[in-house]
Amino acid sequence: MNIKILGSGCKKCNKLYELVEESVKEIGVNADIEKITDFKDIVSYGVMKTPGLVIDGVVKASGRIPSKDEIKKLLG
Repeated sequence: MNIKILGSGCKKCNKLYELVEESVKEIGVNADIEKITDFKDIVSYGVMKTPGLVIDGVVKASGRIPSKDEIKKLLG
């Protein structure tokens, strides 16, 4: 599974990264998590508000931080 956190590195983006990391560990999913900070790359996903969460190339959330339970459902 490939997970991308889209954002400039702001507090919300870092929080989403932490929640995704915790969720991956808790449910035992094998995933590569990466931060995407380049604005051109972020816009290429159609995300205009950060943070953005992309799982296997599909935007699952943008402009907000999903709850840990929501993230787990998206990963499951």
